[in-house]
Amino acid sequence: MTVVTLNNLTRRFDNVIAVNNLNLEVNDGELVAFLGPSGCGKTTTLRMITGLLLPSDGDVLFDGVSILTVPTEKRGAVMVFQKHLLFPTMSVAQNVGFGLKMQGLPQKEINMRVSEMLELIRLPGFETRRPHELSGGQQQRIALARALIVRPKVLLLDEPLANLDANLRLEMRELIRSLQHELEITSIFVTHDQEEAVMLADRIALMFDGELQQFAEPNAFYERPSTAQVANFFRNANLLKGKRVGNQVETALGTLTIDTDRVVQPDGEVLLTVRPEEINLIPDSAENIIYGEVLTQVYMGTYSQMQLEVDGNQWLVHGPANFDAQVGNKIPLQLPEPRIWLLPLERKLK
Repeated sequence: MTVVTLNNLTRRFDNVIAVNNLNLEVNDGELVAFLGPSGCGKTTTLRMITGLLLPSDGDVLFDGVSILTVPTEKRGAVMVFQKHLLFPTMSVAQNVGFGLKMQGLPQKEINMRVSEMLELIRLPGFETRRPHELSGGQQQRIALARALIVRPKVLLLDEPLANLDANLRLEMRELIRSLQHELEITSIFVTHDQEEAVMLADRIALMFDGELQQFAEPNAFYERPSTAQVANFFRNANLLKGKRVGNQVETALGTLTIDTDRVVQPDGEVLLTVRPEEINLIPDSAENIIYGEVLTQVYMGTYSQMQLEVDGNQWLVHGPANFDAQVGNKIPLQLPEPRIWLLPLERKLK
């Protein structure tokens, strides 16, 4: 397998910096998701890894060796695109085996490996079908099989599930993860969907405006975001300004106690954050309680979702499905000490 290293990777288009000084390493057999909003540099990075784009600065290494001078077709990196790009006049077997044919393998071996691959992607017996006879999900499986059959060093996936409906996306996520585990292939997956990244990835590289914001395991983005912008991207807009002094944070709504073994932000001006599902609406003590004014309440089936105003900021809180909160009332919010996380104070809160 292969370790992929990006060293100070930068790409400029005229005066626009699409990727700026990107540094990270994808481990052997690891699946990493490049996550971020449209235009953040995810696909540009993938294209530099494949050789479809040359970097303006920096380097791409496979197992510690630079591949910048290696032609695209010899890098051992294959890419699965959002569009299936199957050959319409070829059968499924011909599409899947196309790469092996280009390598000059005997037809007998091609046929055997195509059959094995179709079993792996759960489409046995589809050899003679044409792309127009397949559903969108089946076409994407064939595109994935065509990439994997050549046994690449690195598998790159550029939002391959974006055109599928919700049920097919879920099915394809599970298939991609199981194949990646079984084949132990180093993989990079581009997406703008947080849920997709969390479900698929061993680690997530979150990018904004061409720069890496945080590179960590999925749970870190929920429990230990690096900045307010990262917290907001992962749907945690619950922010409260304060000042840390030892094991306490002084806020406009009172003094709150924190777990000093958990937080890493030093004493001084901070942003306090707690995820919506971790706020206790039925306090079990008088500690760490603030008040918020109910703006909206929506029944979500298994829980109740409320929007509140807290010190001039809008908070999202999840409570029991039968929780009755009257719009306009102020209700107590208990912030559990072990669940409070502190962020650097970057800018004025809106």
